[in-house]
Amino acid sequence: MVVSVLEEMRIRSLGVIDDAVVELSPGFTAVTGETGAGKTMVVTSLGLLLGGRADAALVRIGARNAVVEGRIAVPEGSPAMVRAEEAGAELDEGTLLVSRTVSAEGRSRAHLGGRSVPVGLLAELADDLVAVHGQSDQQGLLKLSRQRQALDRYAGYAVAVPLGKYAEAYKRLRTVAAELEEITTRARERAQEADLLRFGLEEIAAVEPRAGEDTELAEEAERLGHAEALASAAAVAHAALAGNPEDPAGVDAGTLVAGAQRALEAVRAHDPALAALTDRIGEIGILLRDVAGELAGYADDLDADPLRLAAVEERRAALTALTRKYGEDVAAVLAWAERSAARLTELEGDDERIGELTAERDALRVELGALAEELSQARAEAAERFAAAVTEELASLAMPHARVSFEIRQTEDPDGVEVNGRTVAYGPSGVDEVELLLAPHPGAPPRPIAKGASGGELSRVMLAVEVVFAGTDPVPTYLFDEVDAGVGGKAAVEIGRRLARLAKKAQVVVVTHLPQVAAFADRQLLVEKTNDGSVTRSGVKVLEGEDRVRELSRMLAGQEDSETARAHAEELLAAARADA
Repeated sequence: MVVSVLEEMRIRSLGVIDDAVVELSPGFTAVTGETGAGKTMVVTSLGLLLGGRADAALVRIGARNAVVEGRIAVPEGSPAMVRAEEAGAELDEGTLLVSRTVSAEGRSRAHLGGRSVPVGLLAELADDLVAVHGQSDQQGLLKLSRQRQALDRYAGYAVAVPLGKYAEAYKRLRTVAAELEEITTRARERAQEADLLRFGLEEIAAVEPRAGEDTELAEEAERLGHAEALASAAAVAHAALAGNPEDPAGVDAGTLVAGAQRALEAVRAHDPALAALTDRIGEIGILLRDVAGELAGYADDLDADPLRLAAVEERRAALTALTRKYGEDVAAVLAWAERSAARLTELEGDDERIGELTAERDALRVELGALAEELSQARAEAAERFAAAVTEELASLAMPHARVSFEIRQTEDPDGVEVNGRTVAYGPSGVDEVELLLAPHPGAPPRPIAKGASGGELSRVMLAVEVVFAGTDPVPTYLFDEVDAGVGGKAAVEIGRRLARLAKKAQVVVVTHLPQVAAFADRQLLVEKTNDGSVTRSGVKVLEGEDRVRELSRMLAGQEDSETARAHAEELLAAARADA
């Protein structure tokens, strides 16, 4: 199977490294060197390439920025290649170029395949490319959350499927609970709002306004207030048009028009134009009689009753009281009433909504409890397999009698969900607290690895866990920073042997100070400083033959020319080759 391989890194102005190139290869690569020579900068550089946090303190004193460039061979169709191509990265014959720049001010830039990309994208690719483990990762393994994540990762779909269902139900429960809390918390405010709306609607209902009524009443009030003047004017106009019965000799418009029509009627037959005018004067006469009749009726119908005027003004005052509160006119008041009635229905429905949400919340809690039980069962089954696999690996790491197990427990919580007849606390990942236990030798009680494991034992447990992952959820490259800390003697040999076996399935890069581990490497890189305390391009070199024996001798005895150390170094190399 073709996997991704980190082929090369160029590091400039990072920590003690001035300008150096780290050439890597498939298989097992060991990075060695004296304390403070800059070996850990290899890990730091890779961390930057994989989207790790940038720190201005990493920039070499006097430099404007630190730059790390990497070349990774990525197989066609791999998730990393697909994601890189989606981001617009260009690949050179299956090789992906990655770079990260950190300025002395702390600003950071990332490039992928010649394209500027967010740093977060490098972190996404890292999940598919490299697993980095150092001292901080060992401490991370002590956290219960990390131990649960490790178990879930090992279990794969067996846990991922129920966990996905649980997470979905948990999210819905949080949403329902938040809405329910919002409604109940604001119950007093909403009740006050409902009371105000109800009062307003009752006030409007008591008045019973009609659309346009305010305009009609204004017109009627104006008419009633000037009834006498209107009646007098109508009478005068009527007399002018139709005559005054009390003054028969008076001349009115109707009489004058009728006389004009009679004068023309006698001669209209002699000229069509005059006939047309005669007809128009006849129409005027008819219109005058109609208007005069309506004026007479208007005067008769005009009501000057002061009681009616008082009633109109009282009604107008009632409508004005409404328009002061609810709208500029009666139409606006009616619109407010319509909106408020709808809002009141909504507010009065809160009790019903609270009941619905409460029922849904209770149902979701029951569902969540069932899903949590299913999830716990899946974890328990996976935990047995995982513990057995890690225990088997520890036997290969000079801990033949060690036993690893998992404790999966729940915490009682009256506000929790019911699981197996108990009400327990729950969270986004279920109800389980997962803790990794270690019994280092027969008769020793299993204890949390945070309390029961030494530094060397913890290193081997972490390596065993990663080796188990390599068989179930592998990544192309593993980088270990002093995973052999606190280990020596036979245990160191076994770690070297196990790393060599892991390297048959993936690329393995190890920063180590143990010759027993370095001897198993397919390639050994030496990081060394120059006289001015910096690491230059010539300070990272591949060790072969006699040079490798000298470095292993130095690591064994601190003396490159010690014959005893040289013999031991050659013996280590021979044993490692024989084991390959």
